[in-house]
Amino acid sequence: MLLSNSLTEHFRLTDQQKSALNKLGIKTLRDLLYHFPSRYDIAGGEATITGLMSGQEAAIIGTLEKLEAKKSWKSRVPMTEGYLQDATGKIKLRWFNQPYIAKMYASGTLVRAVGKVTGSEGKLYLANPQLQKISATEAGLFASQKSPEKKEADFSAISDLFAVYPESSGVTSLWFRSAVKKVFDAGVLDNSEDAIPAPLLKKYNLPTLRTALIWVHQPKEAKQADAARKRFAFEEVFMIQLERQRERVLQSKEKSFSIEATHKDIAEFMAEFPFEATAAQKKAVEAILGDMRAGHPMSRLLEGDVGSGKTAVAAVAAYAAVHTRPPSQSFGTLQVAYMAPTEILAKQHFESFIKFFTHFPINIGLITGSGCYKFPSKVSGGVTNISRTQLLKWVANGEIPVLIGTHALIEKAVQFKHLALVVIDEQHRFGTNQRRKLAKKDKQLPHLLSMTATPIPRTLALTIYGDLDLTLLDEMPPGRKRIITQIVKPTERKAAYEHMRKELETGQQAYVICPRIDEPDPDKAFALQAKSVKAEAKRLKKDIFPEYEIDILHSKMTPKEKDDVMAQFSNHEIDILVATSVVEVGVNVPNATLIMIEGAERFGLSQLHQLRGRVVRSNHQAYCFVVPESKGESTMARLKALVTAKNGFELAEQDLLQRGPGELSGRKQWGISDIGMEALKNLKLVEAARTEALALIKKDETLAAYPLLSQLVDERARQTHLE
Repeated sequence: MLLSNSLTEHFRLTDQQKSALNKLGIKTLRDLLYHFPSRYDIAGGEATITGLMSGQEAAIIGTLEKLEAKKSWKSRVPMTEGYLQDATGKIKLRWFNQPYIAKMYASGTLVRAVGKVTGSEGKLYLANPQLQKISATEAGLFASQKSPEKKEADFSAISDLFAVYPESSGVTSLWFRSAVKKVFDAGVLDNSEDAIPAPLLKKYNLPTLRTALIWVHQPKEAKQADAARKRFAFEEVFMIQLERQRERVLQSKEKSFSIEATHKDIAEFMAEFPFEATAAQKKAVEAILGDMRAGHPMSRLLEGDVGSGKTAVAAVAAYAAVHTRPPSQSFGTLQVAYMAPTEILAKQHFESFIKFFTHFPINIGLITGSGCYKFPSKVSGGVTNISRTQLLKWVANGEIPVLIGTHALIEKAVQFKHLALVVIDEQHRFGTNQRRKLAKKDKQLPHLLSMTATPIPRTLALTIYGDLDLTLLDEMPPGRKRIITQIVKPTERKAAYEHMRKELETGQQAYVICPRIDEPDPDKAFALQAKSVKAEAKRLKKDIFPEYEIDILHSKMTPKEKDDVMAQFSNHEIDILVATSVVEVGVNVPNATLIMIEGAERFGLSQLHQLRGRVVRSNHQAYCFVVPESKGESTMARLKALVTAKNGFELAEQDLLQRGPGELSGRKQWGISDIGMEALKNLKLVEAARTEALALIKKDETLAAYPLLSQLVDERARQTHLE
């Protein structure tokens, strides 16, 4: 066996198991060993069947009998039932939604069953027990494990901790434990190489790769599992930091345009803003201009709450770029590309830039799937709808210094003459290769200003965006009122609707957010029971607000359908928009001043904050009503944090601490595993991994002395970049 071998070379897999493993991203033996347990069930002392009580956690040695797949009598849920017998009696075993277990064990198999005793006296059963096949010898060892003569070596195959894995239909924790044991027994780890340098392992008291893999899957005690998880968490953050810092060092050697804009010019430009810039905006502008003046490519992430003025800062950076002449006068002016995630946002930024540049007229272009536009028109000074061919020609010869658009900006047909600055909205992993694609005709790498309204915990920012300098906009424009956020209990729903009605009567608009699109299928057991966009829109129109226009927005709609609905909402042709969280990052509708979020506990705090930000676009008092479906203590504590937190940064930290790492949204986008997300709760670990990565790259930026480490870093870069 080799870690690079496919699972199918060593395991007989059914089609269902292949599909399940593929869904979990497990194709090789390495993938299997890096599919870590999500938790460990602790077995109590071995019990006998006689004397068991309901509610008890028990571990029982016995023989399996009469396992069979069936369906529950009322709900028709697929299940497996059977019996476990020991010398004192017999107890029923029951697994819900796991009919395949019946095929995995023959009657007469000796096992150790660990589970919770459920049911009433006379009708007790073990619910979803974990099974471990054992030999008669091992059964004897278990029976005598509390004796003082017990030797640790006797228990090499026996553990009091049962690993519980993330599962998919067809592969259970039981299957994973069995498969991992087979791989270990084959000696796969005997010649395993450790990518982490030995001095680092010693310095931070981390186990070797071989030891950590055994401890994470087959721990004898909790501290072994904890040590293994700490090692893999350190490894993941360390690898990410190496990748980011190596990229940063390489970028620092690149050439870029030196953008020289005088303080007088910048002050004149900002003086025409329809508002006084905040201290945070001024500080951000200084940092950005300092970066762009240096002659090396800037890589900066501008983070700020919705409405904090990120677009205005980007406009100043764009003005500085187009106000700077290239080294040769014949080149014309420097250019700016501004990329937004959606067409409607691109149009929104186009309109904002027109306002910012009203007193400093330059040609601003917009390229979208539905058309191309230019401002100012040579005839009227307004916006002109022009052909794609004409727009691309003017961009290529430098006549349009600022081009705004979606990912269409990266297409081969888009050719800039001298691209000096790239502004990216909500697209942070935009690396060197994408910049090169945009700046096809230049040897210089353009400056990068990435912007986000997504609250990012400090440890995540240090880890994922280690190659970017971070600037925070932690102030809101003067006069902007804080959103009034209220938790709405079931008895208060009527009052909340009356408040919404008053807002609508004054000409304002509202959002209603639901967790799902359609009603759950009544034939599917355990379907998510939550309000749906389609049903809620019909109910609101029929029973609550028949006099108002109501429409829906969700992720299954086409981009054109979404844009059409948002355009109608922006034009106040729709009064209430019922939507999923698809509106989380998006559109500026200043007239929308109230948002009601149904099933609020199903969203993360950062996501709730993002949704709430949809109604903070004007100086009119805005309201956010969060409506939970459950009244549990943890739910109410999280929602109270939303009510009291001062800003998104504070909420992001609370979200990371309060929620399980598996629940945090975006980990696929960030290219980080659940164990890595867990590590982000530990600032000391993140800072240690970052410090060691910086030191290693400073000493050996190509990692030539660490070929295995270099190979793994390269693999991670290929997986997580869009490049």
